[in-house]
Amino acid sequence: MQVFKKRLQMPFNLDELLAAYSAYQRFIALDPNPHHLRYIFPLFEGTYFAYRKIDVLRVIHIAKSISTKPSFIDIGCGYGDFLRNVREHIPNAIGIENDFTLFHLLKKPKPDYIYLDSIEGFDKKAIDTAFVGWMEPGVDFRKFVASVANCVITTFDEGGQCGINGGCEYEEFGLQRIAYWRTPSWIDVNTELMNKYYTPSLLSQDTRSQLKSLRSSHNLWYVYSKKDIADYVREGLYDRIRNEEITMEWFDFESILDECGYHFKETLQISMSKEPLWEVIFDGY
Repeated sequence: MQVFKKRLQMPFNLDELLAAYSAYQRFIALDPNPHHLRYIFPLFEGTYFAYRKIDVLRVIHIAKSISTKPSFIDIGCGYGDFLRNVREHIPNAIGIENDFTLFHLLKKPKPDYIYLDSIEGFDKKAIDTAFVGWMEPGVDFRKFVASVANCVITTFDEGGQCGINGGCEYEEFGLQRIAYWRTPSWIDVNTELMNKYYTPSLLSQDTRSQLKSLRSSHNLWYVYSKKDIADYVREGLYDRIRNEEITMEWFDFESILDECGYHFKETLQISMSKEPLWEVIFDGY
């Protein structure tokens, strides 16, 4: 058994969590579109990164390019929203969460594949793939993750979320970046939904259009690997995406991303980058 050496920092204290949960319950009482909840209250209903099914399938394909039965860990998995989707394809995938208060508040049983601050059942062999969907500002466990993972897939918000000194990269710890792709920030989706549905009487159409033009906080998904398996990871990701538009699979909640103007392969004119959303950019190409 390998113990997760550095305790993950709790982003909210108990009073903040209780206040947020109270607001969440009041919001549910309004009978909103259930798909809105994952972007307006991501702590309780979703994740702090917006994703589609293609993101899940890319992550799975990368993991399986390393091993036919890969070991997979989601670090900081929350109540397991993203991890549940991964486990449909990698049944032995596990998660680490720093606090189980969420499960108590939501009155949900904790799955036996989510562990508190430790990787139980993980021996001293390397993990095939580690997924880091969120790393709190001021927290930096990259060195440890890089020491045990053959491949690391991480997401970070260009609006400023990341670890100590703003670092999200893993090159300094001996890993090689293979590729990246861009997705919308949940913050921008949240803002669009709130402005359109929940504060309509306070904002004119012109004001909403102006606010929409300001959104620029995108999320980046970076894929890193150890150098001796870089070719396998690169080829695995390429194999997944080459027929992606023909074999698209969707989650129901993806309709919200389309509604908010974040279509698959859409290029946002307001973005400083001209790379279409979900377009995979391979390093060195």
